[in-house]
Amino acid sequence: MSEGSDGPWELPKGWAWVPFADVARVASNLVSPFDYPDLPHIAPNHIESETGRLLPFATVAEDGVKSPKHLFSSGHVLYSKIRPYLAKVVMAKFDGLCSADMYPISTEIDAGFLAFWLRSPAFTGLAAKHQGRSVLPKINKEALAKLPVPVPPLDEQRRIVAMLEEQLSRLDAAIGNAAHAMNSAETLIRSVKAKAVRDLVSKFPTVRLADELSEPLRNGHSARAEVGGMIRTLTLTAVTKGIFDDAHTKMTAADPDRVAKLWLKRGDILVQRSNTPDLVGTSALYEGPDDWAIFPDLLIRVRTSARLDAHFAQLVLSAPQTRHYYRSQAKGLAGSMPKIDQETILNTPIPLPDLEVQRQTLHKVARVIERARYATTTGEVYRAKSAALRRSLLTEAFAGRLVPQDPADEPADGLLARIRAEREATGATKSRRRRTRRAPVRRPSDVPPPARSDAPSLSAATQPTLDLEMPS
Repeated sequence: MSEGSDGPWELPKGWAWVPFADVARVASNLVSPFDYPDLPHIAPNHIESETGRLLPFATVAEDGVKSPKHLFSSGHVLYSKIRPYLAKVVMAKFDGLCSADMYPISTEIDAGFLAFWLRSPAFTGLAAKHQGRSVLPKINKEALAKLPVPVPPLDEQRRIVAMLEEQLSRLDAAIGNAAHAMNSAETLIRSVKAKAVRDLVSKFPTVRLADELSEPLRNGHSARAEVGGMIRTLTLTAVTKGIFDDAHTKMTAADPDRVAKLWLKRGDILVQRSNTPDLVGTSALYEGPDDWAIFPDLLIRVRTSARLDAHFAQLVLSAPQTRHYYRSQAKGLAGSMPKIDQETILNTPIPLPDLEVQRQTLHKVARVIERARYATTTGEVYRAKSAALRRSLLTEAFAGRLVPQDPADEPADGLLARIRAEREATGATKSRRRRTRRAPVRRPSDVPPPARSDAPSLSAATQPTLDLEMPS
């Protein structure tokens, strides 16, 4: 490929389109993990999609790695070859071992520039077209080698990287601030629910939920999803998120007679009888139209008596005390999702003031939750806009519109000619010498230490303020 329109779009003067293999290569170096127990172990799940943010990780020994992995070096670009549409790419700032589902990539152009290109919407779209398999899509080395890379002058590559790092670091800081506000909002919601239930328990008699049902609990029914199916069935996500719409349902081939008693009514409470340890026992109040959908087998339906307001019952069921009770009662075989049974739900303790006090409590809690939800909703909107801005910045960068061109820069053709000459001089097919065992590598101070957390810590102290109103 060459300068101009021999690629997906027209490039500025001095740039050139080239195949990936002309400027980068997969630095395959499979080694035994037992020779490197103290090195960091990086897998696709340690890289955040699209952002290149490295999530907390552990060492090879701590992860119990047994199969061969790629030995990578600081300066390599780590690219996840599975599910390429997720754009999981990170610049390595230390030596370590990475999953065989990743490619450690060396390059003769600016490594940061290449990493940004591999995370760009344009490259991700091109890679996704070449992914093989249907269950677990992957892109092989041969397909990767042929994909195009826009190459600006080397100095411009560095200016682009500097500009992207500056702009995206600000964006990441603001996103972190939004995440902090959202976490604070969720903490506030849990706190106000816990206090409301605690105060009620101290003042009013407590009964078993079993004593305040209008009909027996009922498990749902799971049927095969089918194009043209006639029975709309909720997904578990509908209850996890508390969102009941078409996107959280599926059409199934359930037998109408078998599910005749499973159609939802407004005011039904649905409890997840099986899910992950964090989600088992999660509940949600259905307030949609009657007979719109049925519910699957992993949900249990609760219909309350006239003495127990359904909204109040849901407040108690979603309070931290009840969630802790459900988790403590969950059972399951090793390796399976924990489950609670109907008896556990029937034994749920419920404070039972009169209906007027129930409604007063709901009103007080709702006022605080409404303000907290505003912060959560605002944060979600901000995160979505930030993701769009990130993609826009990358698009502008690789169209040559992010930084100005400098006529004094050496054109890309000169850089590419030197790369070809150096490869010819050293032998492009020369096998890489296997490294000998060495002492554990000391991690730089800016690399997160090994940890077993689901998400990186985010400090709000150094992040710009996001104006999200929170109740005092």
